[in-house]
Amino acid sequence: MRASTILLALVILVAVAAGTAAGGWSVGKGLERFRMADRTVVVKGLAEAQVKSDYASWLLTFRRADNDFGAVQRALSADREKVVAFLKDQGFTNEEVEVRPLQVQDVYSREYAASDQPFRYTGTGQVLVKTPRVDLVSAAALGVDPLIQEGLVIEGGMGPQYQLRGFNDHKSPLLEEATNNAREQAEKFASDAGASLGPLKYANQGVIQIFGEGVDYDDPSSQVKRLRVVSTFEYQLR
Repeated sequence: MRASTILLALVILVAVAAGTAAGGWSVGKGLERFRMADRTVVVKGLAEAQVKSDYASWLLTFRRADNDFGAVQRALSADREKVVAFLKDQGFTNEEVEVRPLQVQDVYSREYAASDQPFRYTGTGQVLVKTPRVDLVSAAALGVDPLIQEGLVIEGGMGPQYQLRGFNDHKSPLLEEATNNAREQAEKFASDAGASLGPLKYANQGVIQIFGEGVDYDDPSSQVKRLRVVSTFEYQLR
């Protein structure tokens, strides 16, 4: 082995040890592997961004029970009118509000129905809000007290659900940041090793993951989404 190659190997070992001790997303963490045989280095680039959701859906479910079928229907119909009126007062349009058919069931007709059921008929009604006006949904969800005070039994459910439909608008900047981050790791490694960075041999942009705020999964109740991507690149060293 030539003296220059031995010297390069020693410098690389020192650089890797120093980078690992430094911690963080630096050479020690960004470095994936180094292959002395073909003088290449594989690094990972990280990019993260916090983005506000751009679409919301909110399902309001209300329930009634009685021993009279007609009474349940009338109560649900009145509740539905109150819910729609509430949403219109909040500023939602007809296109943003979807009224679903009422559902009434005869509890006694169910198979294995318990004989001590207090009410024979139970029913539910639903009104669905779908809109890109995320802030309006969030504010309305916090202001349902008047409906409850009017006697509506509104099921909590999961509350408003938030989505990021304009995902592609954030994809390119995030991948560019991860690419630049990876190249910085590779250049620093090459510099510390007394080498220069050669051409790119391989690239894997990775998968962009969407997380909720403060959690490691896509929480639909979170208005703020955290986007994260880890890209992998292999460079030649000269």
